Amino acid sequence: MAATPAYRHAVRLEDVSMAYGNVVALRNVNFEVGANEIVGLVGDNGAGKSTLIKLITGVQRATGGRLYIRDQYIPWSDYSVRRAHELRIETVYQEKSLGEKQPLWRNFFAGRQIVNRWGFIDVKKEKEIANKILLETIGFRGAGIDADATVSKLSGGERQGVAIGRAMHFDADLIVLDEPTVALALKEVRKVLDFIERIRSSGRACIYIEHNLAHVHELADRLVVIDRGEIVSNIGRGEMSLHQLTDHLLSLQAKKERAA
Repeated sequence: MAATPAYRHAVRLEDVSMAYGNVVALRNVNFEVGANEIVGLVGDNGAGKSTLIKLITGVQRATGGRLYIRDQYIPWSDYSVRRAHELRIETVYQEKSLGEKQPLWRNFFAGRQIVNRWGFIDVKKEKEIANKILLETIGFRGAGIDADATVSKLSGGERQGVAIGRAMHFDADLIVLDEPTVALALKEVRKVLDFIERIRSSGRACIYIEHNLAHVHELADRLVVIDRGEIVSNIGRGEMSLHQLTDHLLSLQAKKERAA
């Protein structure tokens, strides 16, 4: 059983806005993720999901509002991708983030190598830890999948599992998943959903961005709907059926089309 975190929220945004010149991408957004909560972030293309995630992961700095990480105020002027990593926020992107021809142990420690006292990469140690991640953190049991296996031998779902396992190994308190099941076969989707459950059971928090409503509806403790740069709905687990959620999003789309 994972230990209970000493903080209430892994991340919290208060009255956050983001403008690109005269174009307002986010407007007075209040958004939080509990210490051991999976929050599904849903919305149409261009709704503001990507901008929100870029702020949380340090890719961009907001033009207004306040950021809190593990309940501690963080000035935007001090925030960056490097700082987000230092504060244990990791992102798993939908595009390829692993080296196809590299063995898994190299992928696990890319940019974060373990070195010995002479400054050389400790290959033995990295392989040992990689195998432990594969077996214990991710739960891989497939024949031929070990630290020396190349990424090219893995299925799409297994690759996402490796990326999630890497984030968990580096002690992320918050893992951001950017459409992790996109273009995967049904069998592979099930693997990824199981990996996401491991995030929850390990005591971590997760922001799960997903177009497939069935997947996010199944896993999320809470669904946050963003539309035209504003948070329009916070939906707790069980408050809406999948059918009701679909109708809700369709009504937002129809409202947007009428306003256009």
